Amino acid sequence: MTRRTLLKSLAVAATAGSLVLTVQAQACDLRMAPGVPPAHPAYDPMFTEFAERLAEKTDGDLAGNLLGTEVANIGNMRNAIKSGLVEVGLFLPAYFPADLPEINLVGDLAFLGTNPHAMGAAVTEYIVTCAECQQELKQLGLVYTSSHASDLYRILSTEPVRSLDDLQGLRMRVGGPQYSRWAESVGVSPASIPVGETYESLSQGVIEGTIASVADIISFRLDDVLNYVTDVELGTFHSTISHAVGQQAWDSLSADQREALVHASVEASAAITQRWGYEMADEAREVAGENGIEILEPEPELVEAVEAFLEEDLIYAAEQAESRHGVEDAAAKIERFQSLVEKWTGIIEEVGADPEAVAEAMNREIWNGVDFSTYGT
Repeated sequence: MTRRTLLKSLAVAATAGSLVLTVQAQACDLRMAPGVPPAHPAYDPMFTEFAERLAEKTDGDLAGNLLGTEVANIGNMRNAIKSGLVEVGLFLPAYFPADLPEINLVGDLAFLGTNPHAMGAAVTEYIVTCAECQQELKQLGLVYTSSHASDLYRILSTEPVRSLDDLQGLRMRVGGPQYSRWAESVGVSPASIPVGETYESLSQGVIEGTIASVADIISFRLDDVLNYVTDVELGTFHSTISHAVGQQAWDSLSADQREALVHASVEASAAITQRWGYEMADEAREVAGENGIEILEPEPELVEAVEAFLEEDLIYAAEQAESRHGVEDAAAKIERFQSLVEKWTGIIEEVGADPEAVAEAMNREIWNGVDFSTYGT
């Protein structure tokens, strides 16, 4: 082999090696943590579908490695993402009220929820267009993608609850400040217990019930520790960030990859809302019937108490946000959120409860005008 041929061969090999390294550098398995057991819809479809769609949208350049709750759960997700152990995780702002008062101002307004898809979309648009919310997340090293919502919460209990009198003195798990305030207003003692400990708390008699999604009967295997479901509508749980991305991971992505990630997140959020807010709720009612859990109709006074509470609590929530957390113009921000709820309720009525159509509407109405070269940086 001549010297010229040798040099040419080395150059070709070096170029090929460089191309291989470039492809390897572009391909990335993101460490993803649903933070909940596989039976929960936040695991499947929210994270399983997110990982699949992300790989599809990036031609395999981005994929996901799903981590179990032994690595990260929703209670320690902030530290897991901050440390870099998790790069994308389910993040619940309600768990961190002092760090995220701007987001929790609307996240806590559970009783405004009457349509799960509308609530998930309204929260998403609010946070994306809220400068104060974005600043809060930046301080925590998080980048926002989308939100999802549950079905309308009910009273799940070991004791029958039909009236306000039936609630007096009962101890129940609650999932956020507004639920705590409502519980206290009707004579219930609220218990701030992690959702993963609901089964044990009910079985041991620590609590007599939980204000939660009916789907929890399936997600947390509550069918053998519950006796009743009271069909009073108590709003949605929507204080969620479906796929919170760690700042370092986000900064490593190109603008096109960021856009693909957000669109995959929106589609997965619509999928979980459809699953959690509609399909799973129906399935849970079937499971309840099969296991002798009685569905109770609330008396009119209980329904009226919920409606009266919401009107008064919107004023209280604004006052508390300003006095305790320094949120400025809280009442105006609540009004803006209410207008978004109305907007998205109308959109969902038009497109229907089809997750693909909902995701398409969210991308069109919320994300089309976003510059992904600067968003989240």
